[in-house]
Amino acid sequence: MTSEPQDAGGRRAEAGARPAAEPRELQELRDRLTEQHQVDLATGLLMARLGLAAPEASDRLASVAGSVGEQPEDVAADLLRTARTAGPTGSPTTGPTTPGTAPAPHDGDGSEASAEPDDARENLDEIAEALLYSGLKPLGACGLLLWRRVAADCLELVGGAGHSRLERAHWQWVSPLWEGPLRRAVAAGGELWLPDGPDGPDGPERLPGPSRDAARAVLPLRDARGGPLGVAVVCWPEPTGLTQEVQRQVGALVEVAAQVLTARERRARLDVGGQPSAPVLISLLDLLAHPALLLRRPVGGAAPLVEHLNRAARQVCSEPAGPGPRSLARVLPYACAPLAELLDLALDNQVPQIAPRVPTEHQPGEPGALVNVRILPVDPDHAAMLWHSGTLDHSFAVLRVAGSLGGLGAFEDDLTTGSSRWSEHSFTCFGLPPDTEPVPLAELGRLLDPADAAELARATRRLIGHQDEVSLVVRTQRPEGGIRRVQIVAEPLLTHGTLTGITGIFQDVTGRYHTEAALAATVDRLSDVQEQADTRHRLALQMQHAIVPEMPQPQRLPGLEVAARYRPAAQEYRVGGDWYDVLPLPDDRVMVAVGDLAGHGIEAATGMVALRNGLRGLALTGESPACLLTWLNELTLRTAGQPTATALCAIFEPGARRLTWSSAGHLPPLLLREGHAELLDSAHNILLGATAGATYRETTATLRAGDTLVLYTDGLVERRQTDLRQTLAQLSRAAQELATTDLSHLADRLLARATGDTEDDASLIALRIG
Repeated sequence: MTSEPQDAGGRRAEAGARPAAEPRELQELRDRLTEQHQVDLATGLLMARLGLAAPEASDRLASVAGSVGEQPEDVAADLLRTARTAGPTGSPTTGPTTPGTAPAPHDGDGSEASAEPDDARENLDEIAEALLYSGLKPLGACGLLLWRRVAADCLELVGGAGHSRLERAHWQWVSPLWEGPLRRAVAAGGELWLPDGPDGPDGPERLPGPSRDAARAVLPLRDARGGPLGVAVVCWPEPTGLTQEVQRQVGALVEVAAQVLTARERRARLDVGGQPSAPVLISLLDLLAHPALLLRRPVGGAAPLVEHLNRAARQVCSEPAGPGPRSLARVLPYACAPLAELLDLALDNQVPQIAPRVPTEHQPGEPGALVNVRILPVDPDHAAMLWHSGTLDHSFAVLRVAGSLGGLGAFEDDLTTGSSRWSEHSFTCFGLPPDTEPVPLAELGRLLDPADAAELARATRRLIGHQDEVSLVVRTQRPEGGIRRVQIVAEPLLTHGTLTGITGIFQDVTGRYHTEAALAATVDRLSDVQEQADTRHRLALQMQHAIVPEMPQPQRLPGLEVAARYRPAAQEYRVGGDWYDVLPLPDDRVMVAVGDLAGHGIEAATGMVALRNGLRGLALTGESPACLLTWLNELTLRTAGQPTATALCAIFEPGARRLTWSSAGHLPPLLLREGHAELLDSAHNILLGATAGATYRETTATLRAGDTLVLYTDGLVERRQTDLRQTLAQLSRAAQELATTDLSHLADRLLARATGDTEDDASLIALRIG
């Protein structure tokens, strides 16, 4: 099968263009891939004909090749040529018998299909291109590939857009021996949505796409009776969240591709003599969000006829919808002549025609230009026409409202019509009456100081030529006298790569200059403010040290020995909300708690004091840890600033050596027993201060004499570039190495070795059971 040359994006090159000579290494690679495909296809054929498993079929092929003294790829080519000549049922078939070609394709219902003409693939390429650029691109997708299921259960690539020639050649055939996502989708009929790429549990799986972690969707193609027809792969340029709405829209577009493939397999064609007899094409046009027409070129040189308009086209065209064809001169009168020329080129050469803008010159009083026009031939007399309207987005209203709230003036220049719109405050910025005609940015220099007018002209040329955002401050004369300074921020409006307008804001910044002059006289006051800030930092540090003191020597309590350590933040202004507490209770039980309140500075330190002291008071009620955290959550919600915090509260019963704890989103406790470290699972509970009425669950474990338990905050283990699971594993290994040391040494070494790099506070409590 031959195909026209394509560019790097997977589109066909212009007619007459010749592909560059391929390097010898690339040709050798292509030859090796072809030989391997022949061996895979022949193996699949033996599996289907003889009922063999994959390894047995591969051994049978190698055995036959060895017995006749030939290479396996030569025997495979002969086997495939014989299969194509005999057909799947043993009856002769027509068509070429080129060595290495696949067995004759079948319809999804199992009936044999006719040999595929050379332009059939191109038709599916055009359908895929239309689906991609008018349906999938607005959803963020960058590529589409379509495979059909043929004889011997192979998958053949029959259409696509957005992929390079080399990638398409690599995925031209998918053997039945490859148990990958494509084959699973065909066999099981299920959709695969991969927002983070095709990485599987046993390693990355192979799928076409721009990168390993780029999002993909693998969707089965089914015929009208639900039989397996093929598979489609949609690619995104990067990891993407595939919402249910995106999945629904992508599924609907791929369903259209399945209908087109079914119709192609059954040799359906447009009825050239009258109305289209392929409703699938019309359904495809109706699914597109942008305007689309079905055009027919009549005999005799008359204006093209419009046989169908989708909903978006009916909204922007002059001629309303109605039965029967209508002249393009009535539907798009101002663009009929250039569109007729493009239609003739497309149909005469059977090559899609693309125009960035039609018409190229705008006449006063005419609607906006058609942008990114594409005319795709579907048969010798019919073509689909797709475009985007040059009319600018109505989001200018949002700019206007936002401008009024922020004292800004919004503007928008339409380069297709030459018109300009200003919000009310824009006139105020330049001291103009509200009924003045808005001035386009390119002509605004007449209102400015001459030096600033020259600078604005240079900035406008840069914006139009390089499509860069520009920002500058200009001076304009006040009507009542004096100079007004106006800041202009402008950026281009693009419609699929074509510049169609300019939008931006005006802001009167005269007052800012006065403010800067006033600020220059307040340097001494700023020094006072800095001194006050330093005082707040010192106060926060003092509060932190006062409420979370270290225990230089282990403390002995009923049934256990306790050592605690605290490491402040590396920088004073990052004083955090870490806290811990060890409180003997009246019934010989011991409460142990550790927590981390979000934020830094004096506010975090103040909130930490409130939570720690609140928990100490609640613990004297004798209630369980889960009940204590439930009450502490309500206290957090009533604390100034309504902070959030993680916390772990535990009650140790020395007689039974039983530990009961509840965790509010905190890191798991670390248990050292007989030289082995283990992270204890905790019931999953919500953060403190996240929501009212939250309830907390607790976990119980029986400890042994000699066990060591370590509670800690995230500043001990978190690193910016390392997964938390990995740093917890490092903490476990460090604890195992120190398992036989005394408790004080263990706490010191853990604090020194398991250091994070987030410049956050770090706290730990080590408990050794007696």
